[in-house]
Amino acid sequence: MFRNGEIQGVVIRPLKRCSDHRGWLIELYREDELEPEFLPVMSYISMTNPDVARGPHEHVEQADLFGFLGPSNFKVYLWDNRKGSSTYMNKKVIIVGESEPASILVPPGVVHAYKNIGGTVGMVTNYPNRLFASKKRQEPVDEIRHENDPNTIYKLD
Repeated sequence: MFRNGEIQGVVIRPLKRCSDHRGWLIELYREDELEPEFLPVMSYISMTNPDVARGPHEHVEQADLFGFLGPSNFKVYLWDNRKGSSTYMNKKVIIVGESEPASILVPPGVVHAYKNIGGTVGMVTNYPNRLFASKKRQEPVDEIRHENDPNTIYKLD
């Protein structure tokens, strides 16, 4: 059903690890590298156990800006579910994390999931452009969850 290919609006940016005797530093995002509509309004960090997936799900208005730095590696799945997109029904899978640090900008309407494939607990940061559940958590969460649907077309391998 889906065909492999790039997805319009998804930005995958390899991140440069600057290392010295103290450790390392990575710039996750810069205001001058993002379009204004994708500027973050909050951030969070999550830990994911080995062989565990988060998603697939999508957002109606929210864009996610993920940081995959390590520890561990992740297989990231993206499906273009936007009927008006030139890449509608494309699927992209990429491996990122400790071995390949990257940020991934996921625009609204792109279904996404990631799975920890690295054998150790993994960390992911996110800098979305919308507040979780709106100001003061007063509105429903902007999320369409597909992971609990046994008939979902969004399959992880």
